Amino acid sequence: MSIFIDASTRLVVQGITGRDGSFHTSQMIEYGTQVVAGVTPGKGGQTFEAEDGTLVPIFNTVDRAVRETGANASVIYVPPAFASGAIMEAADAGVDLVVAITEGIAVQDMTRAYAFVQDRGTRLLGPNCPGAISPGKAKIGIIPGEITTPGPVGVISRSGTLTYEAVAQLTAAGIGQTTCVGIGGDPIIGTNFIDCLAAFKEDPDTEAIVVIGEIGGTDEQDAARWIRENLDLPVVGFIAGQTAPPGRTMGHAGAIISGSAGTAEEKMRTFEENGIAVAKRPVDIVSLVQNGLRT
Repeated sequence: MSIFIDASTRLVVQGITGRDGSFHTSQMIEYGTQVVAGVTPGKGGQTFEAEDGTLVPIFNTVDRAVRETGANASVIYVPPAFASGAIMEAADAGVDLVVAITEGIAVQDMTRAYAFVQDRGTRLLGPNCPGAISPGKAKIGIIPGEITTPGPVGVISRSGTLTYEAVAQLTAAGIGQTTCVGIGGDPIIGTNFIDCLAAFKEDPDTEAIVVIGEIGGTDEQDAARWIRENLDLPVVGFIAGQTAPPGRTMGHAGAIISGSAGTAEEKMRTFEENGIAVAKRPVDIVSLVQNGLRT
């Protein structure tokens, strides 16, 4: 099985006619994702032609797209100034999942959008995330499909590029994945580590989990304690930013060390104290996963 997305996912692409939206729409279609609609205000009634010739109808609003195509998920390739509005529009249209790829959304805007989607029961993934892929079934976002393969390992990551690195190494070692989820590195995100861990717990095909965290905040520590109390699966952890100096922003807006709680050292120590195998380097993830699957 998988979490969040599968072969039955019906996707609407917000910002389908933009540079990023059009490119990644073709990539998602090529992978096998059911892209059933696109939304670009003012271009309703037109069609988007993917690289393989697939034609996707374009609508002016998400509500109209959902009503006419049965879309149950949305992905957002919209500029930062308009992205929070796009998130709320998708939630208001009743889709189950909104994946916000856009980075640089203002925290104030995301505060409103987060409350809005929570009130409507919509799952938000991101913003500033690479999306999710359930190998062999569907992908939403920008994770390269060719680095994945179906298998028993769930992957959760705050870092896009480290998601790719870990997944590619697992695949090269013959270890497939149920779902790979990039949760995003902004201060306000819709889905956190614990949300993903709880979903993987309910997935009978997930036999081990890789958790890739970063410096900044305490989400990794909270996840480690949740794992100890709630999860009976082997978990491998890695923390990016182990050499980052205090007070330095490292890539993501949420990766700012403030006090000892946000340091890589503290996060790794908490992982170990809660029974999580800690990879000191990304290359160590594979061997630790192999050990976990054998036990």
